Amino acid sequence: QVQLVESGGGLVQPGGSLRLSCAASGSIFSINAMGWYRQAPGKQRVLVAEITRGGSTKYADSVKGRFTISRDNAKNTVYLQMNSLKPEDTAVYYCNSQSLGNGYRYWGQGTQVTVSS
Repeated sequence: QVQLVESGGGLVQPGGSLRLSCAASGSIFSINAMGWYRQAPGKQRVLVAEITRGGSTKYADSVKGRFTISRDNAKNTVYLQMNSLKPEDTAVYYCNSQSLGNGYRYWGQGTQVTVSS
């Protein structure tokens, strides 16, 4: 089993920046890819960004050019740098891992990001 612990959420003004962190533990050897999802109130959870075992990245169109996903293998940690934040980015952000072989997904507890004046 993989455990994911998130940090870095909070309240920021429009145009501001935040960096989310996700530390993985447990069966880390089983992770094929990691990503960030978000869910606004009353909305479906959607993919924001992901990074594969080989280092390839993918972003939702709504965050391209503003968000960057990266990893630090020595710390078993994935980051999401969020710049030029908009009120529409307000959501609970979830870290996610995909397992090798069966593709099973694990989720972090979620961290609230609020963009408001």
